[in-house]
Amino acid sequence: MSGSRSDAGGDPRGTPAVRERLDRVEDPELARSIVELDYIDAIEVDGGRVVVRFTLPTAWCSPAFAWMMATDARDEVEALDWVHTARIELCDHMHSAEITTGVNARDGFGETFPDADGDVAAVRAAIADKARVSRQREAVRVLLDAGAEPAQVVSLVRGDLTVAEEEAHVDVGGLSLVVDAEPIADYLDRVTTSGHVTAADDTLFLTPEGGPIPAEELDVVQKRSRLATVNMGGQGAVCDALHRARHGPDGPDGSANPSFDGSAYDGEVDEFTSTWTLGDDD
Repeated sequence: MSGSRSDAGGDPRGTPAVRERLDRVEDPELARSIVELDYIDAIEVDGGRVVVRFTLPTAWCSPAFAWMMATDARDEVEALDWVHTARIELCDHMHSAEITTGVNARDGFGETFPDADGDVAAVRAAIADKARVSRQREAVRVLLDAGAEPAQVVSLVRGDLTVAEEEAHVDVGGLSLVVDAEPIADYLDRVTTSGHVTAADDTLFLTPEGGPIPAEELDVVQKRSRLATVNMGGQGAVCDALHRARHGPDGPDGSANPSFDGSAYDGEVDEFTSTWTLGDDD
């Protein structure tokens, strides 16, 4: 990646700061950072002007998803107080020209794609909810493994949880369970983003449709949540394979990215392709 000469001295007004902001941008289908996924081809910094170029695993990745990533990247970079203008360029995509032009002109998705069926807001909401369902499964599993009963888990509200550094403290029937913070914090982030849990007295764990979970049906909900997890993981495996086929085993910048192991999803293709088909593009 390229950057300004100020990067060498650790100046916060340079490529590392931009990259840190881009790390907050996710591929909406995979709920993983576009930096982690090696989508970023180049970052150029010239004073207060930043240019970011990125490439998706295939030329036919969903235009709606590409648009989300491009607009999110622009907004994240321009959140840096020293950036006056961020230009985002989508490369090697069937709609590269339209998306690059539209995003940098501050047009809406509907203005750029007037024939599109719906707008990105509905797709974004559906994808956020899929991530919420996927992350819930792991958070619930951690609590059950720690000794919580199903009836206790489904009765939890947001105010029953406190996350502090590496520990999450959960008030279960007057007793405090201490569990690993990561799956709990990850779920809280997703369920808040999806808009399902925003107040202290909101029920914490919900069905995929957003309703309360009867204690006797928690196991069924966990199995349904697993489908969302497998779907996202399977899509990740496919995109990872396509990305490597396009750029070579070491990625576009020559550095291997072994963070995703698709072998965990071998044999589960029928299951993950049978559900959550909205927006599946790779």
